[in-house]
Amino acid sequence: MTSLNTDTNTDTTNDLTPDIDVIVDAPEAAPKTTTFAELGVREEIVRALAEGGIEHTFAIQELTLPLALTGDDLIGQARTGMGKTFAFGVPLLHRIVTDESRPLTGIPRALIVVPTRELCLQVFDDLAGAAKYLTVGDRKLSVTSIYGGRPYEPQIEALRAGVDVVVGTPGRLLDLAQQDHLQLGGLSVLVLDEADEMLDLGFLPDIERILKQIPTDRQAMLFSATMPDPIITLARTFMNQPTHIRAEAPHSAATHENTTQHAYRAHALDKVEMVARILQANGRGATMIFTRTKRTAQKVADELAERGFKVGAVHGDLGQGAREKALKGFRTGEVDVLVATDVAARGIDIDDITHVINYQIPEDEQAYVHRIGRTGRAGKTGIAVTLVDWDELPRWTMIDKALGLNNPDPVETYSSSPHLFAELDIPTEAGGSIGRATRSTESKDRPRRESRDGDRPARTRNRTRQRTRGGSTGHVASTEQTAGVSDAASVTDADSASASDAPARRRRRRRRPNTAAPTAG
Repeated sequence: MTSLNTDTNTDTTNDLTPDIDVIVDAPEAAPKTTTFAELGVREEIVRALAEGGIEHTFAIQELTLPLALTGDDLIGQARTGMGKTFAFGVPLLHRIVTDESRPLTGIPRALIVVPTRELCLQVFDDLAGAAKYLTVGDRKLSVTSIYGGRPYEPQIEALRAGVDVVVGTPGRLLDLAQQDHLQLGGLSVLVLDEADEMLDLGFLPDIERILKQIPTDRQAMLFSATMPDPIITLARTFMNQPTHIRAEAPHSAATHENTTQHAYRAHALDKVEMVARILQANGRGATMIFTRTKRTAQKVADELAERGFKVGAVHGDLGQGAREKALKGFRTGEVDVLVATDVAARGIDIDDITHVINYQIPEDEQAYVHRIGRTGRAGKTGIAVTLVDWDELPRWTMIDKALGLNNPDPVETYSSSPHLFAELDIPTEAGGSIGRATRSTESKDRPRRESRDGDRPARTRNRTRQRTRGGSTGHVASTEQTAGVSDAASVTDADSASASDAPARRRRRRRRPNTAAPTAG
């Protein structure tokens, strides 16, 4: 059993007292020796987890379960990839099935609120898998997911048929609750997962509205990677003397020790070439590439697909079906490169990612930590590569200083630089492509849009060409743009100028020089 530090007089508790009882610290790297069975978890759950290769607990799970199984309120704090889902999911399932004083009737007994659709689906899959042997009378325990981007009708029908555990995003949950399709009065367990992400996405007002509709007599658990002041305030409003469990040493490094980090100063026009070579590194497995903008995410995915890589994209311009298809392909290995924006990537939890590439650097150090936390997980090692453009250097310097990375001025690097090949173990013969061009998995599911990287003009493959009367060619907007694609920002300034200049040139070509009028003698 991991030794616990329960000193309530440390400075780290000052902001949390008197409402939060105690902070329990344990190193995240503590060896996994305790099993779920030893902690008293129901045999049906233990068997389901064992079939998925899960027997021993992570630190956050080992510390959380004894308290959560007794019904105590708690706050769980651990970095991405440290097992928070089962830290609340296992005791939640155990308690609602074991509590004979409150039999399950098909009215939701447990609610897990998550910030994104992707995380909603992941938590749903994990809980449904852990609950597959749990029964209530003559029926299986029911878990369902409620999130936006999908039709209302199937979700409403699932609620009418009877649901025991609901996993959902704030907006859709609140909408269905206000329409009386989702009954919150029977809840006995409430979980807020990735609370700091919900704060970042502006969901706290929706969370507060949901809290007003649930019983006060219930267990509450809040899980978060960080604890900003608004989250502490939220905890004080709806939790009853929670224990703060922090599954890492209080002064541990902000970034994963198992991840080797590289930063290179890269030219924007050479970044895709560099990425293509990094993707050919020895031992490279599943890889995530992060961008700041939706257009850049799709542009990078398309260009890598043209170079022969198996790549998918997840960003806000894609429909929910296309995003789910890309994630499923990434999890099953159909694609081994996933290009994503920060918002769309929230909730993607895959343990076997070997490389993370920051194609564009993040907005701040917290986003950087979240990004590279996708690799080097569950005791495995990983590699994080950040490509810093010249205009991104000031922001990178701030991130470097905040995290103590000691690399404020990355070395200038190109796709042909020998040190790139040496440091990332890339074969010297690696080139800019690996074979026949493929198509990114989402291309047929998304509207074709122009894309750009920063302020550079987009490539013109999605545009038609029209010959002017003078014989020169001029660009005109694509048929989809003229048909009224809603995202006006997807047409660059250069596109607009090209479309407007063509008529002007034709008018100028019709003009003839004025001839001088005859003068009177």
